[in-house]
Amino acid sequence: MHSSMASRRLAVLAGLAVASVTLLTACGTTSGPSGSSTAAAALGDREGTVSILAWPGYVEDGSNDPAVDWVTPFEDETGCMVDSKTYGTSDEAFTLMKSGDYDVVAASGDASLRLVAAGDVAPVNVDLIANYAGIFDFLKMQAWNSVDGVSYGIPHGYGANLLMYNTDAFPEAPTSWDVVFDRASENAGKVTAYDSPIYIADAAVYLMTHKPELGITNPYALDETQLAAAVELLKVQRGSIGEYWSDYLKEIQAFETGDSVVGTTWQVIQNSVTTGNTKVVLPEEGATGWSDTWMIAANAKSPNCAYAWLNYIAGPEANAQATEYFGEAPSNLAACEFRSAGSCESFNAGDEEFASKIWYWSTPIAECLDGRTDVQCTDYSAWTTAWQEIKG
Repeated sequence: MHSSMASRRLAVLAGLAVASVTLLTACGTTSGPSGSSTAAAALGDREGTVSILAWPGYVEDGSNDPAVDWVTPFEDETGCMVDSKTYGTSDEAFTLMKSGDYDVVAASGDASLRLVAAGDVAPVNVDLIANYAGIFDFLKMQAWNSVDGVSYGIPHGYGANLLMYNTDAFPEAPTSWDVVFDRASENAGKVTAYDSPIYIADAAVYLMTHKPELGITNPYALDETQLAAAVELLKVQRGSIGEYWSDYLKEIQAFETGDSVVGTTWQVIQNSVTTGNTKVVLPEEGATGWSDTWMIAANAKSPNCAYAWLNYIAGPEANAQATEYFGEAPSNLAACEFRSAGSCESFNAGDEEFASKIWYWSTPIAECLDGRTDVQCTDYSAWTTAWQEIKG
């Protein structure tokens, strides 16, 4: 990875890492989605403007870096002038969407269903989006971007929370998360973990394989007993943690100095470690991860330009630019033709077997996401309380 590109990507990711702690702490959603509104049956004349709400790095027009601009070509092609605003947390995006000022929002899995449930976004008629056909099937019609068989958006990019390890400490590549859980004491003081309540789901993924008697089938759907088991596992792990990370620079530095030798990471971070003695692996138990969705406001003032944006950003060239700049796999296979050499391979783009092992971030709610109706699941307020207890 070119160092300047890495710096730009990681600068974006740094803000999101810190933001995720805040947004998940604030989230207290307890009920499930109930879709509303109807999808457009046909497109009309474009309105000439479109207002977009998105994470930093998703709507670049050259103002941050003259060499990074996929907005101007969209404006030239469609006649829809873009007015964009970035947000720092999913809670902020959720609140801003209620203003009615935005036509399009890029939503992560911890916000998308809340937007649907609140009636703030509309179903999307994918037949009106030509580039939808090129999107990987394994990202379409998933729990975080559809409700009852109705699409509520267009997949943008995705990534996994991987296991990074120091090859000097691990001459043989680890194959299990046990090196940061049941075997963490072997590297006491040099284990690192993501600093957020959402990390409880990583423990739940591990328990799905190693404690099947708990009956966990979805790491974001934990009843009180299941949550208690995950918390206990993380409390034991706490004794071996050198530091929790949310600042990407600290994780890079810790691995480069040897203060950390194993822990959770993102591919884009591992790509930026300069010592050459770190590798990443997707463990046999699977991993958590993320997949973002472009959604259209239920009362969009510019619905035709909104559809034009969704079609454009899902196209190979724009999808390539946006996802490579951010540091994630594209949602469109053809995008790999427009990314730098080795980029798609680095992020396992299009590897369906790899993607099937990822549990994409979703906000836990009381209505169990695994479909259970005989028990109430723990919501994120309970996870936040538990995380504070784990860290002491």
